[in-house]
Amino acid sequence: MRFVSLILAIVFAVALGMWVLQRDMVNAFLADLSGPPATEQTDTDTQAAAEAEDPAEDAFEDPDALIRVLARKSQAQQVDSAVILRGQTQAMRQVDVRAETSSTVVSAPLRKGAFIETGQLLCELDPGTRNSALAEARANLAEAIAGKSESQSRVPEAQARVIEAQARIDEALVNQNAARRLSEGGFAAETRVKNADAAVAAAEASLEAARASVSAATAGLQSADARIESATASIATAEKELERLQIRAPFGGTLESDTAELGSLLQPGSLCATVIQLNPIKLVAFVPETEVNRVSVGAMAQARLAAGDQTVSGTVDFLSRSADPTTRTFRVELEVPNDDLAIRDGQTAEILISSAGAQAHLLPPSALTLNEEGRLGLRILTEDSIVEFAPVTVLRDTTQGVWLTGLPDQVDVIVVGQEYVTAGVKVAPTFQEQTQ
Repeated sequence: MRFVSLILAIVFAVALGMWVLQRDMVNAFLADLSGPPATEQTDTDTQAAAEAEDPAEDAFEDPDALIRVLARKSQAQQVDSAVILRGQTQAMRQVDVRAETSSTVVSAPLRKGAFIETGQLLCELDPGTRNSALAEARANLAEAIAGKSESQSRVPEAQARVIEAQARIDEALVNQNAARRLSEGGFAAETRVKNADAAVAAAEASLEAARASVSAATAGLQSADARIESATASIATAEKELERLQIRAPFGGTLESDTAELGSLLQPGSLCATVIQLNPIKLVAFVPETEVNRVSVGAMAQARLAAGDQTVSGTVDFLSRSADPTTRTFRVELEVPNDDLAIRDGQTAEILISSAGAQAHLLPPSALTLNEEGRLGLRILTEDSIVEFAPVTVLRDTTQGVWLTGLPDQVDVIVVGQEYVTAGVKVAPTFQEQTQ
């Protein structure tokens, strides 16, 4: 029994080896044994195998075998494009009101959050001796004015002396001339001529003294004018110093801090209060250089605040001509009304600035897909229902859908099933109604 089993195992191993090593010869031998019917069966199998090798061609010709998708006929529409920016609110004006002189506060403080008007008193300081300084300056002015009156009265007197001295010179010259002629004729003594010469010299000296007195009177008048100017300046300084004792609001707004406490000492530059103006309020954002040409001063804009989902409208008031050296962006400012002061300084806002319109398609976001390169787009259909990939650009996202550009004016878009087909495949589309 063991010998028979060993023989059978050897025969089976030889037959298996022949089948593996000489498969073609064995198949031919079996085909010869089976006759012509086996050949026909082989041809039939070959044809079936060939048909099985190209199932796509069969499916391409058979409508029942095509992949069914849901498509939509889309027509481009004219829409207003917008530049979308992220920014924040900013007070129209904010200033730290500071003291300009040294003194102690004598007024009760105003608390932060209070509404103030332009020119309203914020901090009042102790005048100290400033009133006395003003009185002294005014007294100096009165004295200078009186001195000027006295100097003015001396000028005519000095001028009269000049005239008198000139007359004496004329008289002395006449006497001198007469004395010389008489002396030449032997009718007068030499002493008379000498006396006449002395009289002329004395008259000339008197004239010089009179002229000097005129100059002195004029100088006194100028000195009096200078004393008046100095006294006037002292009065202005004293009055300005008294004005600085009352620190007032430069504009109407809201107190962002308490005013200085009663009794506190303020030095020049010490803070009295911080005032901000929130009506109107500014919206500030930075537009990238790729979008800056789409923004212009005067363009309409809309902003949605993150807090409370509040929406406000305004216009672009400022567009920077110089880019930020770090971010290469340009500052944009909008001014919007804030009558109820509901908008606060520093709130985050999403700003939409209108620009030139564009042709776009409104489609559901679910229709968007990615191609093999990771590019965003849609799968569209040709007239023969062949799938193609069309890259798109998202213009705006709304609650009704997304506005897309980069497509023809009329296009058939696959809205359901686009993830199960690729470009070049023929499909069996079912078109969606426009109202869907």
